[in-house]
Amino acid sequence: MTEISVLSIFLAAVFTNNILLTNYLGMCSFLAVSSEVKASAGLGMAVTFVMAVTSVLNWIVEHHILVPLDLVYMRYIVYIIVIAAFVQLVEMIIERVSESLYSALGIFLPLITVNCAILGATLFIAIREYTLPQAAAYGAGGGLGWALAIVAMAGIRQKMARARVPRGLSGAGISLVITGIMALAFIGFSGMIRIN
Repeated sequence: MTEISVLSIFLAAVFTNNILLTNYLGMCSFLAVSSEVKASAGLGMAVTFVMAVTSVLNWIVEHHILVPLDLVYMRYIVYIIVIAAFVQLVEMIIERVSESLYSALGIFLPLITVNCAILGATLFIAIREYTLPQAAAYGAGGGLGWALAIVAMAGIRQKMARARVPRGLSGAGISLVITGIMALAFIGFSGMIRIN
């Protein structure tokens, strides 16, 4: 799949193939943390960083260890180990650098390890047989798209806190309706760039 440019893959991962709004990966932390913009932006930056770096790390492990040693059947386990180890490193750095962000993210920071969007991005890269620059672009774009979606949702939910929402829709109901409308908006970009 070398015919797709790196810029096209990056832009498609952010907008037309947004891993959250078109594939619905990473919804649990998206809905749980998106109540305030600051925590959402922090988690979005952490997810972007982890997704970008682990996409590259897992590509390197795949092409330089698993394939040459004929261990491709261990792909899922190895991917999860790489992601978990890297998330632990990021968690320690955030705790040291920003105690307020660390406490705001709470339990969701270690849950980045099991965020299906990060594993999904790595698997999409393997399935689509991207080159290393394409994998880096997809990882960074996928993380940025996820961050864009969660920050937008947090902004909308903060505005909705002052709005009169019907009682039957308050809470999770209105959040899912907003997510669906956001997904429709992002899917509207699909005529521009497609990477499937």
